[in-house]
Amino acid sequence: MEAPDFWDDPAVSQEKMKRLKSLKDDVETFEGLKELFEDIETMIEMGIEEKDATLVPEIAELFEEFEEVFEGIRMKTLLSGEYDRDNAILSLHAGAGGTESCDWAAMLFRMYSRWADKKGFSIEVLDSLDGEEAGIKSVTFQVNGDNAYGCLKSERGVHRLVRISPFNAAGKRQTSFVSCDVMPDIEEDVDIVVKDEDIRIDTYRSSGAGGQHINKTSSAIRITHYPTGIVVQCQNERSQHMNKDKAMQMLKSKLYLLKQEENAAKEAGIRGEVSEIGWGSQIRSYVMQPYTMVKDHRTGVEVGNTDAVMNGMIDPFINGYLKWQSLGCPKNMGDDGG
Repeated sequence: MEAPDFWDDPAVSQEKMKRLKSLKDDVETFEGLKELFEDIETMIEMGIEEKDATLVPEIAELFEEFEEVFEGIRMKTLLSGEYDRDNAILSLHAGAGGTESCDWAAMLFRMYSRWADKKGFSIEVLDSLDGEEAGIKSVTFQVNGDNAYGCLKSERGVHRLVRISPFNAAGKRQTSFVSCDVMPDIEEDVDIVVKDEDIRIDTYRSSGAGGQHINKTSSAIRITHYPTGIVVQCQNERSQHMNKDKAMQMLKSKLYLLKQEENAAKEAGIRGEVSEIGWGSQIRSYVMQPYTMVKDHRTGVEVGNTDAVMNGMIDPFINGYLKWQSLGCPKNMGDDGG
């Protein structure tokens, strides 16, 4: 009798299955990289022996592929945080500036959507509020995929846009700001106690698409945490109860991260230095006029192709952040963000 397939064994938990599959994929990726290296080595030897210069472009193409796969493996080794493997929840909030800032928030949401799509990840909008004329005032969305939080934690902070505004008749350059908050979608119950007297729970009518049921009932939930001022919202789920559970999960995740930051700040105080950039700091500038440049002020990483970045090419910034973080967040890698 043939033994049952290990992967189909119901005794193996879903989390372990996910972890084992990831390890299996890692091994396959390494084996593929090894084969690619051997192919490149063979082609180089052939080119030298036969003095065939026509092989150079093909070798160069294979080498670029090798570098891309190798960089992906190296990047994954830096994702060792407690919740790096989890899904990520991002919240974008337009700053002062009216329609221009709301448009910038919509552009960033599109950028992250494009990045997720290229990774094979899915996006689920949890809460959104449209701008009065255009764009988005705020949006909270979940990115589902392996290591989503580990990658996207690099995006937390203030994103600055400099461009000639399409909403400005005078054609002047304008600067806009959008804050991005990132937290892991922690499925298990974290060790955080939320007292009933410390929160206010409000219900309101969902504003987004979702059918007659969602739009006609006050199923959306907003939770305000008085001690910290943290506010979380969810309107995507099908019932008020499900929205409340999701919002409470988000609140606990935020409080957990806040607790970690406070502990890190105490340790930094003992050492006499602060290595981690705090909440609300400007992390990146996206300049579209008079020149094109996207620069991360923490790591110093620069990309001249702004269009590519806005179409989801943010891996150079993610990679740079992970390297910077692994080195202890040195101050001299970036600039002051001016």
